[in-house]
Amino acid sequence: MNDPTAADISLPVPATTDVVLCPCGSKADYADCCGPIQHGTPAPTALALMRSRFTAFTLELAGHLLRTWHPDTRPKRIDFDEGFLWRRLQIVDTVRGGVDDTEGIVEFRAIYSGPQGTGFIHERGRFVRVDGEWLYLDGTVYDS
Repeated sequence: MNDPTAADISLPVPATTDVVLCPCGSKADYADCCGPIQHGTPAPTALALMRSRFTAFTLELAGHLLRTWHPDTRPKRIDFDEGFLWRRLQIVDTVRGGVDDTEGIVEFRAIYSGPQGTGFIHERGRFVRVDGEWLYLDGTVYDS
């Protein structure tokens, strides 16, 4: 199990990965989808950032998650649960969050399997653009 801390914000994402199709469900290659965002290319939209963050959870890339979390709400560390596998991302709704916006909302369901079985997290996440970079601010999690 990984034990990242806030110091991991500056850690680079590994340059290589065995991932071919992007885990975010876009049906694009990882190298053409979430990979560049995880390697420092700014996400053009809140939705693109959300997809890259889901992919970061699937690949346990704490540095990317911490770097793309607004500093006012960012946790000190991210712990990944052992035996927990993120399966699929469903986009439910988006509000603003485009290339010319400064705020946006992405509502999603993230399907997982774990020791207790399969389930999902349903969240309406808020994103803000700070100095040209989209950041995850916070979200409302609905009962699943």
